Amino acid sequence: MVPSPYSSGAPCFPGCIEWLLDNQLSDGSWGLPHQPLLVKDALSSTLASVLALKRWGVGEEQVNKGLHFIGSNVTSATDECEHSPIGFDIIFPEMVEHAKDLDLNLPFEPKVFDAMLHRRELELRRAYSEGRKSYLAYISEGMGKLQDWEMAMKYQRKNGSLFNCPSSTAAAFMHLQDTGCLNYLRSLLEEFGNADPLTQITEGKHESSFSAGHLKHIGDALELYRASEIIIYPHELTLEEQHLWSSHFLKEKLHDCMIHSDRFNKYVSQEVTSSNALVDDALKFPFHANLERATIRRNIEHYYVDSITILKTSYCSSNIRHEDFLNLAVEDFNTCQSIHHEELKYLERWVAETRLDKLKFARQKTAYCYFSAAATLFSPELYDARISWAKNGVLTTVVDDFFDIGGSLVELENLIQLVEKWDVNLAADCCSEHVQIIFSALHSTICEIGAKAFTFQGRNVTTHVIDIWLDLLRSMWREAKWTSDKSLPTLEEYMSNGFVSFALGPIVLPTLYLVGPILSDEVVSSSEYQNLFKIMGTSGRLLNDIHSFERESKEGKLNAVSLHMIHSSGALSAEESMRAIKSSIVSQRRELLRLVLETKSSMVPRVCKNLFWNMSRVLNLFYMKDDGFTSHDMIHVVKAILYKPLSLSV
Repeated sequence: MVPSPYSSGAPCFPGCIEWLLDNQLSDGSWGLPHQPLLVKDALSSTLASVLALKRWGVGEEQVNKGLHFIGSNVTSATDECEHSPIGFDIIFPEMVEHAKDLDLNLPFEPKVFDAMLHRRELELRRAYSEGRKSYLAYISEGMGKLQDWEMAMKYQRKNGSLFNCPSSTAAAFMHLQDTGCLNYLRSLLEEFGNADPLTQITEGKHESSFSAGHLKHIGDALELYRASEIIIYPHELTLEEQHLWSSHFLKEKLHDCMIHSDRFNKYVSQEVTSSNALVDDALKFPFHANLERATIRRNIEHYYVDSITILKTSYCSSNIRHEDFLNLAVEDFNTCQSIHHEELKYLERWVAETRLDKLKFARQKTAYCYFSAAATLFSPELYDARISWAKNGVLTTVVDDFFDIGGSLVELENLIQLVEKWDVNLAADCCSEHVQIIFSALHSTICEIGAKAFTFQGRNVTTHVIDIWLDLLRSMWREAKWTSDKSLPTLEEYMSNGFVSFALGPIVLPTLYLVGPILSDEVVSSSEYQNLFKIMGTSGRLLNDIHSFERESKEGKLNAVSLHMIHSSGALSAEESMRAIKSSIVSQRRELLRLVLETKSSMVPRVCKNLFWNMSRVLNLFYMKDDGFTSHDMIHVVKAILYKPLSLSV
């Protein structure tokens, strides 16, 4: 449609006109062939092509065939159950108006056109009322005389385009004769040739700045939902509003006829539908409670093998949504899973060899402990990190049960003294078989981790790992004494001890030595390192206490919720205390993510900081409903990651 800058009666890009003449489909349309679910896209592409040919007075036969196609399918233009390209309700009616200006006799009844104009008016009214300027600039070719070009050109990029979109940029050039716009269009044809639909590939790079109110595509809304989950500062009202809106939009669309009839939305509809009971559903498992390995499996399971993508118009590329990509992903997942399965067998043998399975008071949760490692540190080369994480997870579970129900105060104190002394005579220094089994497993595991860490760090860190365990044991001892003495700590005393006694230190901190970066004593003793650990542990302790409140109250155990109520002198109910604690958990989680993402003043390497965030995600997943060890949902997730291979038919 763009006229030559030297002659308004000639096309600027005659090669494009030749392409249109040579590439009309047998049914009279232009666009992707044999796509019955893309009728609106075909209508839009065909009318645009007809307008171009009519504009330059060529291709009468092609114009007539195109008009026949439009007349035969025009009722789809107002069908809400047909997939709509972005901006269709504004752009298509504007093209119809332009056709009238060119004296084209469009073969459809006035009531159909009236319905289009009504939808266009509603869409424009909403856009103006919500002040969605970027959206209006993006659909410039559909705005006609209504466009505020001064506003629209504020979105011009350095390459001269509007949003890297050929049609928007062409419209801007025809109205403003902007040299940058023309240079952009010329550069596209130099790169892609005369097939303008091919240049629509670059539309995929357009800004994701369209307003929530104009997101018609479920995929766009899902990405907005995911992005709005990443809130790291208090009072980020815009993100919170977008999160609430996109969540509501996605749930609403599950019951909309469009999402069920539109095959382009098949992938995302399956991903967000809670009724489908998909464990890793995007709505059911938010960003802060979704593990990377589970996300990978879900993405593979719902990968849609189809090379068609649609924005303002459709395009097809062999480099996206290809069957080979899917097959490779399935093979990679299953190969990795088989490695994890062998490692889990090794851990089960280790539990038997160390006689930890003889401790009947202790929960046997080897698979769960390994799962949290495999779901976050899944790359095969991170074997040492996974084994350290899992073994210490098993040991902290055993020790927690020992301090809770399995051991006497004498035995607990004996265990602490053994770790403090370290080099001991097991037969002489252990006061019971239980203590001997636990200390022996601790001693051998810590030495093993220390030896492996030496190969990564080039220095001895065994003493630090021992200190991490001593901090945990002493914090558990303090809680045991509170219970036996019937002492009532303040909430501050309880939490300053509780973030350590929650037992994440021995799991996460030694693993930091095994993921690659060298950690100096300066880094390990830094306030950043300590804050990452404290915030992770605090949020974990609070999550645990909310879900264990009723059980621990019956057992007479201390709990953040009960202490919150007690120290309010009866002013707060359990429900009010939980509400306050949940608010604190959200704040702690956001602060942890802020520290992880911080780059300017950070000493701790990002790969190490990720472990704190990964553990936080594990905890939020475990405590989504109840104690993660007893959750049926968790059982399904564990099986999907560790036991159930992927088997997909395309």
